[in-house]
Amino acid sequence: MKRTHSAVLAALALFVISHLAAIPVALWNPDFFSTHIAQEDGLIESLTAIFLFAAGMVLIWRARQLRALGRNVQAGLTWLYAALYVFVAGEEISWGQRIFGWASGEYFLENNQQAETNFHNLIVGQQQLASTLFGNWLTPVLLLYLIVLPLLYTRVSWVRRAAYALAAPVPGRMHAWLAVIATAAMGVIAGTYRQFELYEYAFSLISLMIFLEPRNAGMYGAARTNQEYDLQAMPDAAE
Repeated sequence: MKRTHSAVLAALALFVISHLAAIPVALWNPDFFSTHIAQEDGLIESLTAIFLFAAGMVLIWRARQLRALGRNVQAGLTWLYAALYVFVAGEEISWGQRIFGWASGEYFLENNQQAETNFHNLIVGQQQLASTLFGNWLTPVLLLYLIVLPLLYTRVSWVRRAAYALAAPVPGRMHAWLAVIATAAMGVIAGTYRQFELYEYAFSLISLMIFLEPRNAGMYGAARTNQEYDLQAMPDAAE
C-alpha cells in the first residue's frame, strides 16, 4: 500500500538523519548529548514514546485485519502485542506525569527510584523492577528477533510455522541492517551518559517500520510481492 510505504520511507529517513546528527554530538560533546538530546523528557525520549504508541496503533490495525480473515487466535495475540507497545509508550513518559504536572501517589514516591508514576523504575528488594524482570537478556532477545529471525524465516519451516502461529510480524533485511547499525552505534558512543535512549529510539522506529511492512505481510491478507513469503505457499522441503 502506498500510504504504508510512504510512512516507512519517512521513518527510515528519520532514522538515518537522527543517527547522523546524534552520534557526532555524543562523540564530540557528550555533555550536550546527555543534557539536551537524550535528557529526561527530551526530544529522543518523547519521540520514542510517540513511535511506540504509533507502533501499537498499527498493531491494532493488523489485529482487525486478522479478525476480518477469521484468524481469531492470531488477532487476539496481535491485540496483546499492541497493548504491550502502548503500555511501554506510557511508561516511557511516566504516563504523562511531567507533561501534565500531576504528582505521584504515596506508593510511587516511596518505592519508585525516580519518585515517578511508572512501574519500570519501582524498587523491589533493593533492585529496580526493570533490572529484576529483564536483566541482561532483553537486548539479545530483541536482536534475535530483528537479525536472526529474518535469516531463518525463509530457510526453516518450523520457524515459519511458529511465526504464523504467534502472528509475529517478521522483519525484513532492511530492518535487520538497521538493527545492526543501531547496535554498532552503541559501541561507537560507548560510555556516553544516557546513550541507550538513542537505542530505545531506534528500536521504536524499527518496530514501526516492521509492523507497517512486515516480510510476511501476506498473513494479513496483503498482496504478495517477490520478497514476501506466505506460510501456506512455502513447502516444508525448503528447510
